[in-house]
Amino acid sequence: MSPSKLRSWSRNFITKTCVVQAVAACLCVGAVSPNARSAPAGHDGFSRFLGLDDFANFARSTNKTGATVLLSPVVRSPIDWNELVASWNAAAPTGTFLTVEASAVSSGQATKFYSWGVWSPDNGNYPRRSAGRQRDADGEMHTDTLVLTHLADAIQVRVTLGGTNQEMPALKFLGLSFCNTNVTPALPRPNRHAWGKIISTPERSQHSYPEEQGWCSPTSLSMVLSRWAEVSHRPEMDLDVPEVARGVYDRQMDGTGNWPFNTAFAGSFKGMRAYVTRFNDISELETWVAAGIPVIISAPWELLKPGRHDPGVGHLTVCIGFTKDGDVVINDPATNLKVESVRHVYKRQNVINAWAASRNTVYLVYPESAKIPKNRLGQWASK
Repeated sequence: MSPSKLRSWSRNFITKTCVVQAVAACLCVGAVSPNARSAPAGHDGFSRFLGLDDFANFARSTNKTGATVLLSPVVRSPIDWNELVASWNAAAPTGTFLTVEASAVSSGQATKFYSWGVWSPDNGNYPRRSAGRQRDADGEMHTDTLVLTHLADAIQVRVTLGGTNQEMPALKFLGLSFCNTNVTPALPRPNRHAWGKIISTPERSQHSYPEEQGWCSPTSLSMVLSRWAEVSHRPEMDLDVPEVARGVYDRQMDGTGNWPFNTAFAGSFKGMRAYVTRFNDISELETWVAAGIPVIISAPWELLKPGRHDPGVGHLTVCIGFTKDGDVVINDPATNLKVESVRHVYKRQNVINAWAASRNTVYLVYPESAKIPKNRLGQWASK
C-alpha cells in the first residue's frame, strides 16, 4: 500500500425518492429539487446526509469533449460543515466514466471545485483513479474526503458524464455526507431491539487470497453483496473478493480502500442503493441491524481489540448483529482462518472507540426495495 494511501487512511478513518430531509433553501442559483426537504430540527449538528435521485434542477451543458455536465444550484447545507464525503450510483456501460466535484460556499464566498477523481465501471479507456492531492488555503482532498480549513454553509456540485461511442452513464443517485468535526455527537439510549439479533451474512477472509493486502473493504463489500444475492435471488452479485477488488481499485492510491469507489461498485447493480455516510452513534447502527440490514463500518483493526499491533492503516468490517448484552457481532475480513472464524464478538465500548476514529463512517448497501429505518435524524437516505 502506497505512502499516500497510508496518510489518507490515517486522516480519514477516526454512504421512489431516496432523499433525506436536508436542504432548507437555495442561496444563489435556481431552485433546489422538490425532493430536497428541511433537515430535522432539535438535534446536534455533527453530521447530515443529503441524497438526490432527481437532477431536473441541475443545469445541463456539453463540454468540449462531448461529455455532459450537470451543475447543481448552490444550496444551503443541512448543517455547517468542514468535511464532506460524496458518493454516487450510476448505470454505467463499459467505456464510460463520471466525475464528481464540489465547491464549498461560506457566507456567499465559494471555493474552487475539488474533485473525487475519475470513476469508471471497467477501468479501461478511463482508468479509475482518485484525483490526488488538491490543497489550497480553503481545504484539501484526502482521497475520498474533502476537509476544509473553515466551516461552510452551502455547496454546489458538478457531475460530468462521458464515454466512448456516444455512450455515457445514467446517474441514479448522488449522496453528500456532511460533517462538522467541531461538534461532539449526542449519545442517546441504545436501541435494544437489535440486542440478540444476528443477520445471516456469508463469511469471507481477505487472508484467503495472496493479493490480500489492503483488501478489507472489497472483502466486506463481497460479504454484503453475497448476502443480498442470496436474499434477492440475484446470483450475479455473489462475487468473489478478487472480482470486487478489481471493481473498486483506485489507480491513484494503488489500493482498494476508496470509500465512494466501493459504494459506486455496489450501486452499479440494477435495483441496488449504496453510499457512504456518517452516523451519530452506535444506536443508529443498532437501528439498521434491527431492520435486518448489515452495515459496513470503518474502524481500525487494532482498536477493535486492544493489544493488537497497529498496522498503520484503516480497516473496514461488517456489523451483522449484537449479543444479548449489547456487544457487537462483526464479520472481520482480517481473520486468519487457521486460528479463528470470520465472525467475532467485540466489546461494545471498543467498537465505539474504534469507529470514532473514522467519525462513524459507514457504507450502507441494500436493495432499493428494502424497508429501511425511518430517517429521524437525517443521517441517511429516505424513501
